[in-house]
Amino acid sequence: MRRLLQASEFVELHDQVQTSVTLLDSLESFLSTFQKDLSAVSGQISNLQDRSKDIDNRLKSRRKIEKPLSNLLVDLCIPPALATLILDTRVDENWIPAIMEFERRLETLKLRVRVKAARDLSEVAEGLRIVAATKLRTFFLSMLEPIRTSMTTNLQMIQSSVWMKYRPLFLFLQRHATNVAHEVQRAYVGSVRTFFETGFRRYLRGLSWVKARTVEKAESITSETSWEFDASRLEYARVDGPSVTMAYLTDDKNYKEPIEALVRSALMVLMDNATAEYAFITAFFASEPRPSLSSRDSSRSIMSPPIMSPTKDTFEEPRSNPGSDFGSESVSPRRRVVSITGVMNSATQDQQSFKEEQASLNAIWKQVMDPVLDYCQTFIQNVIEPAPPVIPLLTIIRLTEDVVAEVQRRGCGPLETYIFTLRLKMWPVFQKLMAENVDALKKLAEGANAGYFRRTGTTTDASVSNVCRHYVTIFNAFVALTDQPEETMIFSNLLRLRQELSKLIITHTDKLGEPVAKASAQSTFYELLLQGLSNGPRLTSHIKAQSELAYWRERDEESRRRVVSMMGQDRARHA
Repeated sequence: MRRLLQASEFVELHDQVQTSVTLLDSLESFLSTFQKDLSAVSGQISNLQDRSKDIDNRLKSRRKIEKPLSNLLVDLCIPPALATLILDTRVDENWIPAIMEFERRLETLKLRVRVKAARDLSEVAEGLRIVAATKLRTFFLSMLEPIRTSMTTNLQMIQSSVWMKYRPLFLFLQRHATNVAHEVQRAYVGSVRTFFETGFRRYLRGLSWVKARTVEKAESITSETSWEFDASRLEYARVDGPSVTMAYLTDDKNYKEPIEALVRSALMVLMDNATAEYAFITAFFASEPRPSLSSRDSSRSIMSPPIMSPTKDTFEEPRSNPGSDFGSESVSPRRRVVSITGVMNSATQDQQSFKEEQASLNAIWKQVMDPVLDYCQTFIQNVIEPAPPVIPLLTIIRLTEDVVAEVQRRGCGPLETYIFTLRLKMWPVFQKLMAENVDALKKLAEGANAGYFRRTGTTTDASVSNVCRHYVTIFNAFVALTDQPEETMIFSNLLRLRQELSKLIITHTDKLGEPVAKASAQSTFYELLLQGLSNGPRLTSHIKAQSELAYWRERDEESRRRVVSMMGQDRARHA
C-alpha cells in the first residue's frame, strides 16, 4: 500500500516535471520569437531615428533658406499698388517713395538674370519704366512754365521748395532714362538762361540810364576845380555796404547814384543770383551712385506685402547676397588683400571722376549764365572806359576783391574766376590814371620852375593849395580803402605823388626872393597838408597814415626852424 502511494506520487511528480519541461520549451520558443521581434523593432527604431535626423536636417535647411527665398519672392514681384500708382496717377509727392521702390526692384531684376521669374517679369518692369519716364518728363517740363511765362517768378523759391523736393525722381531719370534726363536738363538750361538774360538785360539797361544822368570824368590832381568827394561813398567798396539799387528806381528820371554804387548793385545782384544758381545746379544735376541693395530691407518697403519677421527691426540670420542663386547655402565672400597700388588707383579714378563731373556741372552753369556774364562785362567795360575818377575806380576794385572773397566762401569757382578777371582789367586803368597824375605834377612843377618865360605853366598859391587838398583827398581815400600796409600798387603810386608834390612846393616857393618868405610859404602848404591828413579816417590804425604825417611834419618843422633862424639873423644885423 505504501508502495502504491509512492508510485502515484512519482507519477504525479513525473507529470509535473513533464509539464514544466513543456512550459520551458514553450517559454524558450516564445523568448526566441521575442528576441527576433525585439531585434526587428530595434532596427525599425534605428531607422526611425535616422529618418528623424534627416527630417530635422531638411527642416533646418528649409528654415535657413526660408527668409532669403521669401525675400527673393518679394523682390521678384511688382506690387499691384506700385504698378497702379505709376500707371493711373499723376506725378506728385507720393511718387517719391514709390519711384525709389520701383528703382530698387528694377535693379534687383537686373541682378537676378539667372532666375527665370526675373526674366519673365523684366518685360512688365520695362513697360512701367517707360510709362514712369514719360510722365516724369511731362512733369518736369511743366514745372518750367512759371519761369517761361513771368519775370516776377521767384526762381530760387521754386528751385528750393519744388525742384529739390522732386530730385529723387530726376535721379531715376538719370539712371534709367538718360535721354529723358538730358532733355529735361536742356529744357531747364534754355528756360533759366532766357529768364536771367531778360532780367539782367533790363536791370543793367536801367543802371546805364542812371549812370548817364551823373557823368564823372577823371580829373587830374592839378585840376583847378575843387574836389568835393563824399567819404561815405567808400562804403560801396564792401559787400556788406549800402543796399543795392532796385529796378523800379531806375525809371525815375531824378534818381541818381555814384558810379561805384551802380557797379556794386550790378555785382551784388550778379553774385547772389549766380551763386544761388550754381548751388542749385551742383546739387540737383549732380549724379549719385545707386544705393546698395544689400543694405536695404525689402520687407520694410511701403509697397511690399507684409512678411513675418522674428524681431521688430532685425533678422537673426543675414540676408543672402542678391547676386547669388537662392536655394543654395550662402557662401561668405573671400577676404580681399588690399594693396597700396589698388588704393592709389582707386583714389585716382575717384578724383578723375569728380573732376569730370565738376567740369560738366560748371559747363551747365556757364550755359545758363553766359548772356548775363556778357551783359555785366559790357556794363563794367563802359564804366572804366572812359576811366572814372581814381577814387571811385579804386573803390570798385576793392569791391571786386570783396566780392571774390565772398564768392569763394560760397564755393562758386566759375564766378570767382570771372570776377577776378574783371578786377585784373581794372588795375591797368588805375595805374594809368596814377601815372597821369604824376606826370601832371611834374609838368606843373616844371612850369613853376620856368618862371616868366612860360606863363602858361606858372603856379599860384591858390593852385598849389588846391593840389595839396587834392592830394590829401586821394591819400585819405586810398588809406581807407587799403587794409594791407605794404600794398605796392597803392603806396608806390602815392609815394611818387608825394615826391612830385614836394618838388612842386619847393619850385613854387623858390620864386619868392626872400628866404623868410620862402620858408613861411612852404610851412603854410605843409600845415595845409597836415591839417587835411589829420582828419583822415584811419589816422591811428594805419601805419602809412602815421608815416605820411611824420614826413610832412618833419618838413614843416624844418621850415619853421629856418624862419626862426633867419629872423634871428636879421635882428642881429639890425642891432
